[in-house]
Amino acid sequence: MDDDPLNAFGLGSVSLIVAVAVLFVVAMARSHATYWAGRGVVRGAKTVHETDKGFAWWRSMIEHLEAWTNTRAARRGLDLVRRWGAPAVSLAYLTFGVQTAVFASAGLIRMKYTKFSIASVPGSIAWAIIWSTVGLGAVWGAIRLFAKSPIALIAVVLALGSLLAWWMRRRLLRRAAELQAASAAGRHEADHGRHVAPADED
Repeated sequence: MDDDPLNAFGLGSVSLIVAVAVLFVVAMARSHATYWAGRGVVRGAKTVHETDKGFAWWRSMIEHLEAWTNTRAARRGLDLVRRWGAPAVSLAYLTFGVQTAVFASAGLIRMKYTKFSIASVPGSIAWAIIWSTVGLGAVWGAIRLFAKSPIALIAVVLALGSLLAWWMRRRLLRRAAELQAASAAGRHEADHGRHVAPADED
């Protein structure tokens, strides 16, 4: 098996700079397409609800995208974009699980395309550099490990999965504790308000 992971993408014979440039274009194309899909949901949903015009496949796609906006991932993306703005777009390239949600959310809230484009440049550059070096190397290493010993790869995956599950459980428990504490504080304030006697009127 070839030791160069870039060969899997047909980039093994080119310089690292060219490989980064190709992956940069890929990242930009994906994120901008997702952004415009998010912007299209707003107008498309309005058209779907107000008229019967449009192809059935297009109406179905808009309905699915509209339903997606009510998912937990979409709400998380919206929260990040509303809170941080353009920097959330740049940092989304370095994350897993929220990239699509952030890019689509930027379109949903109609972030200015110029602002989105500027924010996407550093993020795409970072994504391209990571995947042309460490990222593809890790994937290729996993493939080589599976070719040599499938059991070893399964053990690594299970170990990483267990670590991720532990981290998520810890995060959920902490979040639940915070919500419980906030709820208890709210009940305490409500009870205190009911027991406060109104001031006597003259």
